[in-house]
Amino acid sequence: MSLSDSPASAQDPGAVPAAGHPALAEPTTKVTPRWIMGLVLVNVGINAAFFGPINVFIGQQAISIDPGNKEAILSLVTGCGAAVSLVANPLFGALSDRTVSGFGRRAPWVLAGAVLATAALLAMSGATIVALMVLFWCLVQLGANAAYASITAAVPDRVPVLQRGGVGGLAAMGQTAGILLGAVFGAVVSGNFMVGYWLCAGALLFSVLPYLFHRNDPPLPREAREPFNLRSFARGFWISPVRHPDFAWAWLTRFLVNVGNQLTIVYLLFFLRDIIKHDDPALGVLILTGIYALMVMVTAVLAGPWSDRTGKRKPFVIGSSATIAMAALIMAFFPVWPGALVGAAVLGIGFGAYLAVDFALLTQVLPQAISRGKDMGVINVANSLPQVFAPMLAFVSLTYLGGYVTLFTTAAVIGLLGAVFVVKIKSVA
Repeated sequence: MSLSDSPASAQDPGAVPAAGHPALAEPTTKVTPRWIMGLVLVNVGINAAFFGPINVFIGQQAISIDPGNKEAILSLVTGCGAAVSLVANPLFGALSDRTVSGFGRRAPWVLAGAVLATAALLAMSGATIVALMVLFWCLVQLGANAAYASITAAVPDRVPVLQRGGVGGLAAMGQTAGILLGAVFGAVVSGNFMVGYWLCAGALLFSVLPYLFHRNDPPLPREAREPFNLRSFARGFWISPVRHPDFAWAWLTRFLVNVGNQLTIVYLLFFLRDIIKHDDPALGVLILTGIYALMVMVTAVLAGPWSDRTGKRKPFVIGSSATIAMAALIMAFFPVWPGALVGAAVLGIGFGAYLAVDFALLTQVLPQAISRGKDMGVINVANSLPQVFAPMLAFVSLTYLGGYVTLFTTAAVIGLLGAVFVVKIKSVA
């Protein structure tokens, strides 16, 4: 792979004639079921590697190191990892945009990222101090975000607009299946987080193989790129909200909805353990995740194609964002096991539709073809930044502002703001 010759010029949409290069042209041919399956499996592996540790194993590891400070350790580790992802996702997206390889632009980074994240998960299984937990989790985030940025950019590369809702729904199903798989690992290993990390590592590494064997990733010709200039490369990560207001509003709404979602789930293990007094919190996480996952899969595969047929995105995004906020309110005012079950179901209904349709909406507001990877990486910051911000806000809410009622109410209010601002997007119905 060659990276040194050139970046895409984010300031000049006409710098590269997209029509002359299959890697840059707007896709018109529907992708095959085999390609979609590869995409889905990559999402399964990445999300198992993310959420198995976040929802269960990092918390269990924190308890084994310092039970009295488990919340602070969890917030520190996940917050530092999320900070790394803020940089890694757009950076690797931009690098994949300008990668020259016979394997295409995206596939080399999917493979390299998966290998790095797998190695870091294995190393994290043996960490016995907080500093090593932070280091290895940051490496997991670095590698997994390299793979995620690249596989996300493959969708606008290869999938025509009228198929993106359906593909987005299946990708959301894969993400959810990965979250569920992580929860299954958490329940199966019965508190042995070391084995849990190994299972997550194996799931990630093997999940990328089907996509790599059927990637359909056209290579970028060298002549399609400008000479590398560090200043231009760095400046390209700023996408002007004045020149691209729809992109800016789409970014903001995704950020707000994800903050609300993260606030709802970040301390789920501790909520079950300390408030609901569940006999087996890890099993409780699995049950709630299973209900959530089932609802996500159903609504994602229904809402995505429905959105494609109607040609409308915003009504689905607004409705699903409001549903997500409702789930947080249920958790706030019914802090009992049946309330948690209902909250998980409502959250899944809302988030499934949101993941499918908002993803399709986002691919329609990208500034230009030459920088799809970088631009989707910038969008993905709206997924990662809440992982930095939400744990800190959650810690303050629990410690100083009234506990879980305040935490979940705040999540609902922030999520509703995300629904309101969707109306500002003008170029998508």
